[in-house]
Amino acid sequence: MTVIACASAKGSPGVSTTAAALALCWPAPVVLADVDPAGGDVLWRNRTTAGGPLDPDRGLLSLGAAVRRGAAQADLTEHLQPTALGIDVLVGVSSPDQLAGLGAAWGQLPAVFAQHRTDVIVDCGRIVPGSSALPVFAGADVVVMVVVPAVSGTAHLRERLRSMRSSMGIGGPGGTPVGVIVRSPFKDTRSATDLQQLFDAERLGVAVLGTVTDEPKAARILSGERVGQLRKTMLGRSAAELAQRLASPQRATDRSIGR
Repeated sequence: MTVIACASAKGSPGVSTTAAALALCWPAPVVLADVDPAGGDVLWRNRTTAGGPLDPDRGLLSLGAAVRRGAAQADLTEHLQPTALGIDVLVGVSSPDQLAGLGAAWGQLPAVFAQHRTDVIVDCGRIVPGSSALPVFAGADVVVMVVVPAVSGTAHLRERLRSMRSSMGIGGPGGTPVGVIVRSPFKDTRSATDLQQLFDAERLGVAVLGTVTDEPKAARILSGERVGQLRKTMLGRSAAELAQRLASPQRATDRSIGR
């Protein structure tokens, strides 16, 4: 199946919220995997189907342990937890202190994700040179960068895209296709178009998929702090449209992804 890696170039533009919203609106069975080296939010945002807390030891840590024991065909299913939102999740590390225990297992995660029976949406957090999540990021079928359309956010994204292209081939000819999701208020109808024009002018080979609505009240549904149906919110509707585009049969090979 297909692995979609979601990340940011700098700061906190809402990668976790965007990845969770995409997973909840995905048009097919999907797993939400948290591999953010800084400590992800999947553990804290989700509850079990019975309403209790998720198990922090069953997830990325237990999967890493299975890989280290030599389980070359480690089954991702054994390390997933069903949630009250109706999606299965791979809980990440709760703090950067736990990264050392994963070691070389990071390099095996892309194969484990690719062998899973469903699509996998991976929250990689902020991607910087030397990030532990780089093997997962580089091994994905599609890379999705989330950005807030501010001057600094756009500038950092452009530099990261250039770096990814030169160092890993991501976004380059024959490389992993890259899409950009703009996180912005509902009334912002220009940022996505302006950003695409910028990328085209600089020949970055990147497609802007669209905008995911920045709607704090709806985002609280994802964390269980508010009761409601995400799909009926502006955040949910925008995420559903983006999920349909990413889940198209050509998503992993079409260089005009999202257009």
